[in-house]
This record gives sequence, structure tokens and C-alpha cells, in this order.
Amino acid sequence: MELTEAIARQFARIALGHVGQEYPNKLDHVMDGDGDVRTPRDLHPVFFGSFDWHSCVHSWWTLLTLRRLLPDMPEAREIEALADATFTKEKLSVELAYLERPSSRGFERPYGWGWLLCLHLEAERHTDRPWGGRMSGLANAFAARLSDYLPLLTYPITVGTHANTAFALLLAREWASDREQELLSLIDKWSVHTFEKRTDYSGWEPGGDEFLSPVLTAALLMSRVMPSSEFAGWLDRLVLENGWIERECHPVTVSDRSDGKIAHLDGLNLSRAWCLLGLAKALGEGAPPILRERAREHMDAAMPHVSGDYMGEHWLSSFALLALLEAR
Repeated sequence: MELTEAIARQFARIALGHVGQEYPNKLDHVMDGDGDVRTPRDLHPVFFGSFDWHSCVHSWWTLLTLRRLLPDMPEAREIEALADATFTKEKLSVELAYLERPSSRGFERPYGWGWLLCLHLEAERHTDRPWGGRMSGLANAFAARLSDYLPLLTYPITVGTHANTAFALLLAREWASDREQELLSLIDKWSVHTFEKRTDYSGWEPGGDEFLSPVLTAALLMSRVMPSSEFAGWLDRLVLENGWIERECHPVTVSDRSDGKIAHLDGLNLSRAWCLLGLAKALGEGAPPILRERAREHMDAAMPHVSGDYMGEHWLSSFALLALLEAR
């Protein structure tokens, strides 16, 4: 579970190969009339690749993160040049205008919202480039939408796919932590109100097309929100005392990686590893060994399949990178 230069270069080559690949493409696009029948590149001149908008966003997060961590790898210059050509004021203004359409109110909610904020946070770390500043208008627009949406969300969405609330809040919270105290407070209060009383998890997990663990994403969110003195007992009551981690949290099997939905399960192995490592880190020296043991098992099951079929290849490296960064 180490981000070696060889792995970083592999991930960079994969993402460079598809952030500019327009087709095949799955649009999240509401049409109000014949004039809205347009190509992905026309609608989204920045994020038109990688099969869908959100995968393109987090593939760019992968590329920029790798450029920052390994600035001397050969692919870093290619990432830099492509980002310069992609993150222009003109192209980003088209993305923002699309978001301001009345029919785009639910566009990419909340998965794409969280990932865009995560990308903006990473772009700002590249102080030698104007990418973060140019992206700030789009990021602020998504943050404002999240601020409006969260008070309306009476119940959490706990599926293991894109609508999952906790995953998006994990990403958005990191963005807000040093810049938007009102949003940070809103996320924390909503999370505590929603998850603090949850105990003894026994959900039917995994689902056949999930790439997130409903319980582990919520637990990782709470590890960032709750005081450490309270979190250990909360996690114990949630998934440890009842034996869920030991009994149920094993790597999942992927029967057909050419099927886009079934291929999600490789992502579940990776995102579970990310969560388990994060939970172990939050618990410190008192972390049960099983958390890291299961994380390694999930990583071992998924890493050989980050590349191979485009249905997984267009997004899995981002989730592998999340886990590898958490293991550092």
C-alpha cells in the first residue's frame, strides 16, 4: 500500500489517456428544447472526457495530485501542458454558465459537487499555475448549492453509488475547512444530527453495483467531525461490537468488468480500503488491527484491475489514489 513512482506514472498515463476522450459518453443533461441537443465537448469544454462529467473531474484531481507529489516524473510536464490548455477562463466560464441553467439545479448532485471542490482544492496547491484561481467561480457556485441543499435534505442518502451523501460531504468538508466556516459548520452539524445516534449497523451490503460502503463512508465522515474522545466508542457501537467488520467486510468479487455497473465493485474494494485506513488513523494506537488488515485485503483484490477495461479504467485510479494517500 505504497504510492511508488511506477504506480503514479501508471495512473497518470491512464488518466491522460481519457480526460480528453469524448466518446463513449454518458451525459447528465436535461434538455429544455431542440437547441439543447449538443455534444459533450460543446456542453462541457473542460470536463467532456472520461465517459462522464464527474469521472473527468476526479481524473483531473488524480493528475494534478500526481503532478504535485512527483513533479519530476516524465508525465508531470504533459499534465501541466494539458491543464494549461484546459483550465482557461473561457472554457471554465462555459462550465459555470451550464451550471446556472434552471434545468441544471440537480446536475451532478452531490457526487460531482464534492469532487469539483476537491479538484479546486488541489488546483490551488499548484501555486506556480493559475488553475485554482480560474476555477474559483465554479467551486464557489457548487459550494453555494451545497449550502442551500443540505438544510433541505431531511434524510441522508445512504446508497453505495453517486447519490451517497456522506462521501460528497467528506470531499466538500476538506475544501471548506480553511475557507468557508459557515459551510464547514453546516456540514458538521448536519452530520452529527444525522449519524450520531446510529448504532449496530446491519445493512445489506454490498449491493450489486455499489462502489461505496454506506456505513464506512458515514463512519469516515464522523471521524472528521466528532471529538476523538467520542468517536472510538461511536465506531465500536456501530460496526465493531456487533462483529460487522469481521463477519461482513471482506473483498467483493467482480464477475464482469466490461459491465459498467458491475465494475463498480472494484471501486468498492478501493473505497473500503480508503475508509478502513482512515478509521485506523483516526483511532491511533488504539485502532483494532483488523481495520488495517482488511484494508490491505481490499487493496490487494482491486489494484490489479485499475486498468484493463474502459468501464473501470476511466475512474478507478482516483479511488486507488485516495487509498494510497491515506496509507502514507
